[in-house]
This record gives sequence, structure tokens and C-alpha cells, in this order.
Amino acid sequence: MLQTPESRGLPVPQAEGEKDGGHDGETRARTASQERPKEELGAGREEGAAEPALTRKGARALAAKALARRRACRRMNRTVAELVQFLLVKDKKKSPITRSEMVKYVIGDLKALFPDIIARAAEHLRYVFGFELKQFDRKHHTYILINKLKPLEEEEEEEDLGGDGPRLGLLMMILGLIYMRGNRAREAQVWEMLHRLGMQPAKYHFLFGYPKRLIMEDFVQQRYLSYRRVPHTSPPEYEFSWGPRSNLEISKMKVLGFVAKLHKKEPQHWPVQYREALADEADRARAKARAEASMRARASARAGIHLW
Repeated sequence: MLQTPESRGLPVPQAEGEKDGGHDGETRARTASQERPKEELGAGREEGAAEPALTRKGARALAAKALARRRACRRMNRTVAELVQFLLVKDKKKSPITRSEMVKYVIGDLKALFPDIIARAAEHLRYVFGFELKQFDRKHHTYILINKLKPLEEEEEEEDLGGDGPRLGLLMMILGLIYMRGNRAREAQVWEMLHRLGMQPAKYHFLFGYPKRLIMEDFVQQRYLSYRRVPHTSPPEYEFSWGPRSNLEISKMKVLGFVAKLHKKEPQHWPVQYREALADEADRARAKARAEASMRARASARAGIHLW
């Protein structure tokens, strides 16, 4: 057993010699020389034994920091989702929304992070729900929502869903989830995404009605999404993929750009998806060129017939 610091400070042979008074200087020196290696060995062992303890302590500290960061990130995401829902509900009454209300009812002790939270909420409102958050009174920090922005640049894409910006934003979120998951997303993953956006799949939402019904009866029936059972799963599991209408009307590059804007990154941040989107763009360009060539050929043929 290793000696404790107290026992190292009081070598037993030396203490006995002093007590009896019968040891000469040579005996004391020999006794001290015999004890010194043991003392030094004990000290070395103690130092070696302390190192794993420090390592374990450092590992626990790192794990605690990582856990704290994950909790802070989850809380930030939850606060952003709650603020988005709060702003949408307040907008139904068409009444201005003040910063003090947002802090009081949603943000709370995260007040110092207000600029980041409001910026992320504004992005979600724009790209997912089609609303622009405008601050019209800087003195009193008052905001309003304006429902006039389109989630996508092409108007014809919005018209396919009846000009409904929020519905198209939700569809783009689902298509983005599917694309980033390798072109397949389990049903549970889609419902989890709705939870993060502050929606319950089977609970009424004032913008979307019942989200699950909207997805299953509208998006799937209109062939924007495909829904099928995953083979060899028990209990049975289901997954979503892009439907044929999405493949025709919405490019992968546009969806990747949509995801990149939400994450404040460039599309190249996801190299696998970016290469796939580039290949899709090339395929679309070739198909468009073939279609235009075919149209020109038909037009020339009709012109020739009229000449005769």
C-alpha cells in the first residue's frame, strides 16, 4: 500500500532511534539511505496514480460542457419555434407585437439573446410561412407581419399550390428533410420536424388546418409526396419520398438552396447533395434543350406545310 504524506514525513526507524538514543550518526545515515528510495518510490507512485484521476476529471468536465451546449441549443430551437407560433397567433388579431411582449411571454431569461432569436424567427417566418417580420416603430420596438413574400422566386411554382405561401413553405421543409436524409425520410422523422416547428400532426393549426391531413390527403394525393411502407419492418414502418410532381416542378438545387438559407450556409456545405443537385440541373438543362429543339422542328414542319 502506498504511504500517506503523513507517514512519509515521519520515517519509523529514525523515530525509534531518537526515542532510544542508542543510534550513532552512521546508523542514522544508513537508515536514512535505506528509507529514501522507498519514500521517492512512494511519491512517484502517488503521482502516477493521480494522473488517471485528473484525466477522468477532465473527461467529466468535457462531457458536462458538451451536454450543456446541447441543452442550450435545444432550448434555443424551442424558443425560436415558440416565438414563431406566438407571432403568428398575434398576427391573426392584426395587432402590433412589442419586444416587451415577446420577452415576457416567450423569451424570458434569454433576453440577452433576443437579436439572435428574433433573427432566426424572422427567417422561419419568411421561408416556411411566407411572412415578412417588419419593425415599424424602432423607438417602442414594435413589429408587424406582412404576408406578401414568396418562399420561392418562380411564381408558377406557388400557383401550383393555389398561391398559398405557407403551404408551399411547409412542403419545401418536408422535401428538404427528405433530400438531406438521402431521398427517404421515415414518417416519424417528418412528424418530429412538425413538432420542432411548433405543430402537432393531429391537432388543428390555424394556418394549415390538421397538418397530418394536409400532408396525407393533399401533398400525397397531388403527387408532391410519395408514401409507402418500408419493406421487412415489423411493426410496419412507412416513409416519404419526393413524388413525381415535385420531381417535375421543383429542382433539387432549389430545395438545397432553401435548406442552406435556413442554416445560414452555402449549398456547397453539403458536398454529396450539392453534386447530386448539379447532376439534376444538368439533366434538366438537357431535357429542356431537347424539348425546345422538338418544338422548333414542329414549328418548321408546320411552316413548310403552309408554304405549299
